[in-house]
Amino acid sequence: MATLALSGADNTGKTKQIGVLARRIGSDGVPAGALDAYDPRWEGIKSLGMGDWWFKTGRVEEVADVLAASYLQRSRRSEGGSGLRLMDRGIPMLEASVAATVAVREKLSPERAAERTRSLLEPYAQDLRAAEDREHGIVLLHHNDPVVGSARALTREMSFTADYAHYQRHLHHQIHRLVDEGRFADAIVTDGRPVVAVQDDIRRRLHPHTPLVPPRCLPGLRVLALGGLSESGKSTAGEYLRTHHRHARLKIGYLIEEAAARARIDDPYGLTPVVRAELLLDSLDRYAAAHHFVDRLTLESLHELEVTRELRRMLGDQLAVIYIRTAADLRARRGTAGPHDVEFRDTTKVARGADRISDIAHAVIDNNGSQLALQRRLDRLVLDVAWPAAVPATTPVNTLGLPIPLEAFLTGLLQRTTASPEPMIDLLAVTGSGARGKYQHGWSDLDILVIAEADRTLELAQALHEVQSDLGKVKLGLTALSQAECRAGAVTSRLLHVLTLLGNGTLLPLWARSGLTLCAPPLADDVAASLEAGVQSAVEIRRQLLKGAPDLRALFKVTALLAKVLLRFEGIEEASDNEALSLLVHSTPGLQKGLVRRARTDRETACTLAESILALWMATMPTSEETV
Repeated sequence: MATLALSGADNTGKTKQIGVLARRIGSDGVPAGALDAYDPRWEGIKSLGMGDWWFKTGRVEEVADVLAASYLQRSRRSEGGSGLRLMDRGIPMLEASVAATVAVREKLSPERAAERTRSLLEPYAQDLRAAEDREHGIVLLHHNDPVVGSARALTREMSFTADYAHYQRHLHHQIHRLVDEGRFADAIVTDGRPVVAVQDDIRRRLHPHTPLVPPRCLPGLRVLALGGLSESGKSTAGEYLRTHHRHARLKIGYLIEEAAARARIDDPYGLTPVVRAELLLDSLDRYAAAHHFVDRLTLESLHELEVTRELRRMLGDQLAVIYIRTAADLRARRGTAGPHDVEFRDTTKVARGADRISDIAHAVIDNNGSQLALQRRLDRLVLDVAWPAAVPATTPVNTLGLPIPLEAFLTGLLQRTTASPEPMIDLLAVTGSGARGKYQHGWSDLDILVIAEADRTLELAQALHEVQSDLGKVKLGLTALSQAECRAGAVTSRLLHVLTLLGNGTLLPLWARSGLTLCAPPLADDVAASLEAGVQSAVEIRRQLLKGAPDLRALFKVTALLAKVLLRFEGIEEASDNEALSLLVHSTPGLQKGLVRRARTDRETACTLAESILALWMATMPTSEETV
């Protein structure tokens, strides 16, 4: 039988980690149990008072003997059989514990205490070496610095004596010494990390040595746990997150009962909330392993405050607790079985602390408005994680290479919209060809994105009116968005593309409010959303062609946009209209190489080019002959 010995000072979470792993391994995991089960002398010691015996009344030779005998007897019990034996504290911890004890009792330095311990344990040395060789030892450390580690261990105690505090400081020094001597196969620094993160670390190190240990524990999984009283909208929220944000939906009651059945527990609700949370984690762990492609899910519904508190402790940042708050009268009207049924169900949930989950929730969502308002709040919660915040750098107007009148227009607009003490906008950026130094007079528009609150729209319109004369005949394409719309993802695919460019620094705004953070959609989301632009472009190309005499400039630009979308799904990013079209023309047999250049000035050529790019788009569609 293979043996995992998980060592570490007090409060590093050894027992918790062994419990989580044992539950996951099932019958293949054999917990070794408490050390005091392996020597009958412990009963008498506990009746006299463990602390007094350890630090005062018991001779150090007796302490060393009882500990050594217990460790060795436990090790002998692990010989033979199959499965994985799980030990709380391996053989090196015997040496560390005895050394810390004699350091306190005999007032020795760490070095002298280590020497004294080797002398005390000499009669058992051969057996101890053999036992240690049978273990795969992993040690959990609070911190890389033993001084910091011992302080953290003590902060987790309700109370402690001076002797215990002194013992902990020496114990940490001795454990770190053994790490330096290579007495453990692995050392894992917990450093305040949640239970699941440490468990994942343990498994990644153990799995190469035994297939009995799963390779990972919830790697990369994001969990949204939904709480709230009856008819508050939890199921509605869960279904929206499933259909619009690819969250799998799991029911907490089912997961707990499934884990209880595996463990042959008749009544999981008769157990402590901590154990119920561990049962829930076990089922969640198994689900994630069986559905490795799932990276986000919802848990419905949180009804117990203490279970929720333990889930937060175990999952850490991988869990977001969302409490949906809805007025009682609204909830009463939503109940299909009538208001009394809602009130009855609430009574049970309140008794379990369901209403107080809002006190420890990561977010509380008001659901007293429309369904659309609920959805936008859910969008914001998901995208706050999926789209990280970015602080945009800025660039001066004169770096864009624009004609002088346009520089004057932008300078005047910035002066009017960003003046202190209260600017009317949050950000202004030139987009499109004007931002890339590719502006062509007589062909290009001047495209601008402004981020500003909606109630500043009329002020912005006035500022534009005051500088409009500097534009001349240049067509201005100005888009205004609020921060709230950006963060909820309430934007078109083309605006999402601009946000991606601003977030990754490819596009620099001319001005941004001090301290402004922008959501930064990742490229994958940008590419996926651009399908919408492809659909719109394909429709618009045909609208132009059906005119008989299409607008040459509009046709060329929409054809180029469709070309860019087609390239994006081949992993090619190309911002230039000419380059995007040329790439497709050159890679498509039968198309003339000079087609793009002539299409800018010749309507017939532009129509030919548009039809060719549209044909490439249509080639991606299923044909009527294809069967499902």
